[in-house]
Amino acid sequence: MSAATSARPQKPPGPLGHRDFRLLWAGESVSQLGSAATRVLLPLIAVNALGAGAFTMGLLNAAAWLPWLLIGLPVGAWTDRMRRRPVMIVCNTVSAALMFSLTVAAWLDALTTTQLLVVSLLLGTADVFFRAAYSAYLPALLPAGQLADGNARLQTSESAAEVVAPGAGGALAQAGSAAVGFFADGLSFLISAVLLARIRTPESPPGGEERAPGKKTLLREIRDGVAFLTGDPFLRTILVCDAAMNLFLAGAQSLAILFLSRTVGADGTVIGVLIALAGLGGVLGAVLSPRLARRVGTARAVLLCAFGAGPFGLLIPLTSDGVGLLAFLVGEFCMMAGIVAGNIVIVSFRQAYCPPEMLGRVSSGIRFVMYGTVPVGSLLGGALGTAAGDRAALWILYAGNALCALLLLKGPLRTLRDLPVPETETEVPR
Repeated sequence: MSAATSARPQKPPGPLGHRDFRLLWAGESVSQLGSAATRVLLPLIAVNALGAGAFTMGLLNAAAWLPWLLIGLPVGAWTDRMRRRPVMIVCNTVSAALMFSLTVAAWLDALTTTQLLVVSLLLGTADVFFRAAYSAYLPALLPAGQLADGNARLQTSESAAEVVAPGAGGALAQAGSAAVGFFADGLSFLISAVLLARIRTPESPPGGEERAPGKKTLLREIRDGVAFLTGDPFLRTILVCDAAMNLFLAGAQSLAILFLSRTVGADGTVIGVLIALAGLGGVLGAVLSPRLARRVGTARAVLLCAFGAGPFGLLIPLTSDGVGLLAFLVGEFCMMAGIVAGNIVIVSFRQAYCPPEMLGRVSSGIRFVMYGTVPVGSLLGGALGTAAGDRAALWILYAGNALCALLLLKGPLRTLRDLPVPETETEVPR
């Protein structure tokens, strides 16, 4: 080996070169498989076994997201005061117990719509804590330069789960085997908790330094996070657009399975397969996102994904039985590709851009607004579906979603190639 070759600097390892990131990735991949099946199984059980209508389906979807409106902001401040990994482990353990409660009820043939609503609400509460800790935890495992690739791998796994698992969820609902699906989801949460417990990378003290008791009130910390978020033109512009899109998409998603089942006439297995195939769009978006950001720039990638994805939603209300199911498949596939690719760019930007001591509050503040629109949108979808019918409601909701991309033009993104990020990076232990 020549001296020149031996002196050549080695390329730093990618995200998979970090043992603890692999554990996080594996745990989330398993958990997402179970959850993706349940997202199809639970509403199908509500529609087919419990006779839920449009408004009840809106309530069921709203229940899962209502905690973001109720506790989203204080949870962000709380997680900035705590080490994130223990919070994530507790949340996964609680979620497992909730899924096992559905398992027992399904085995005893005692499942009710009320129990589904209560469990959805409590699962949503656990998810608020988990997501606040999770978003702020990844930068402890990876350097800033690898966050985009790390987020892409995590999102690829989530999107792959949306391909593999929905078909199983639909088939289980069709076969009347809800207990098996609920049990598998609970087990996936437990596996994720065990893998998280094996992570060895030490977390820095919350906020970057040890906090003195009473140093800052919770209300003051929440106010600081909100001020940083609303005062930054990049974060604010993206947030307004995402929240508006979520409002309309939540309404559409609350009606999707009801629309396919009752209006189009598809059975549970076909619905599961359609959602699974549409999930391939998310896989494609996750794979292409880092390359797209490098090729056109991160700011342009956000604009391209927002303006490119929305119009495809207008294919979905055209869905009919037989060959007409392709309208749903193409519309969902293309929308998923654009949404996932854009989300990876945005999340990676936020993780590198925000001060570490404020990341939990900023992330929860964003989710408070963005996810807080979901229960409102779900109820809107249920009300529109009841008043105008599923198909007419979907036309209104997907048209509204497509128009929301125009909100990005009111901020600084339209004049930039790339979103701003700090220039310095700090390597983390493997």
